[in-house]
Amino acid sequence: MTLFDQIRRDQDRSPASGLSGMLRWLRHRLPTGLYARSLLIIILPMLILQTVVAFVFMERHWQLVTERLSEAVTRDISAVIELIELYPEREDFDKIVNVAANRLNLIVSLEPGTELPSPRPRPFFSILDQILSDEIAEQIRRPFWIDTVGTSRLVEIRIALDDQTIRIFASRNSAYASNTHIFLVWMVSTALVLIVISILFLRGQIRPITALANAAESFGKGQRLSEGFSPRGADEVRRAGLAFILMRERIERQMEQRTAMLAGVSHDLRTILTRFRLQLALAGDGPELDNLNQDIDDMQSMLEGYLDFAKGEVEEDVGRLDLGELFERVEADFALHDRKLTWKLEGDPLVYVRPNAFTRLVNNLASNARRYAHRLDIDARHTAKWLVITFDDDGPGIPKEARDDVFKPFYRLDEARNLDASGTGLGLAIARDIARSHGGNVTLEDSPLGGLRAIIRVPV
Repeated sequence: MTLFDQIRRDQDRSPASGLSGMLRWLRHRLPTGLYARSLLIIILPMLILQTVVAFVFMERHWQLVTERLSEAVTRDISAVIELIELYPEREDFDKIVNVAANRLNLIVSLEPGTELPSPRPRPFFSILDQILSDEIAEQIRRPFWIDTVGTSRLVEIRIALDDQTIRIFASRNSAYASNTHIFLVWMVSTALVLIVISILFLRGQIRPITALANAAESFGKGQRLSEGFSPRGADEVRRAGLAFILMRERIERQMEQRTAMLAGVSHDLRTILTRFRLQLALAGDGPELDNLNQDIDDMQSMLEGYLDFAKGEVEEDVGRLDLGELFERVEADFALHDRKLTWKLEGDPLVYVRPNAFTRLVNNLASNARRYAHRLDIDARHTAKWLVITFDDDGPGIPKEARDDVFKPFYRLDEARNLDASGTGLGLAIARDIARSHGGNVTLEDSPLGGLRAIIRVPV
């Protein structure tokens, strides 16, 4: 074992490492939403505070009051027993019983014999049973039997004397602080009211944040914002919402300016190309003229590619697209070019995207495979949250070191592929731009068919 491994093992065994592991475990199990975390921030301190207050109250006040009351009742019982022993005559006993009933609130009677009932099992939680038993054992020091479990308001106590048993009924309220539940009820009720108020308040504060998050997500997917969105809530949330609206307006204005500029350039160049074509048509036929016509066609396709890349279909609304019909059209195009295509679809074939843009995205990836491969397999999976479409071909593929570069505008691999016709180098750039405008992405991997695998992954 190296020195580094020894140090690392010692660090893993250290208390700090165990504490950090515990914190990581706790962090993974805590809720991730702002609403739930805010509730925890409010409720947990309240519960901890109430638990501490209740514990201190039970330990200090409730137990102390019960001890004092039980001590007083036991002292009264002890005095009655001493009076009975000092004045054993029947007339004196009747006077003692009257004094105990009128002054001490005790019901006293004598029974022959000293046999006590068998002890009853103590309740799981009875502070009166424990404290009263301790006081009787400490002050009277005689065999006794008590019953505090009954539902009545009296506590029965039996104490064995020399040749008889004294039976005493004492009021439960005299030996026990029975009104303590009022404090607990008020404490729990107040906590529930505060929690309800906190929930209502937090919902009002979280709703503007949720609306801002939904608006940002919709804008990231290229969807139009709902007309009802406006900055609301706290000042910080309003500032964030206003900043988002201004950012969105700047981005849309910049894209409109770019589209308008390139549309104007494209219009002007198309006018010149049209004049070239007319002049070549008037010049007659010839191999040189055919080459010039081909160059004009290439320039025309380049201009259309540049304009499509600049537009990005940002003005298109979200609509419904049938993936099954789209794949059938692509399959027919492959059959027309003597290529093989198979496709499989799992889930609902209807998706809500920008139809024209998403169709161009699928067609761009499929047309690349049609040019460079003989076979293409499409696997589409539509789940509750994601749409994943996988393209596998048997073509030459793309080197790993160039898979990020091919998504850059105007980057081409023509020389490596031996193309007869040149392209604009914008096909994959447009594809990724469309996928990202839907909130997703396009990635490239190795295909099990030996060629390239392209994966479209967009949220739905």
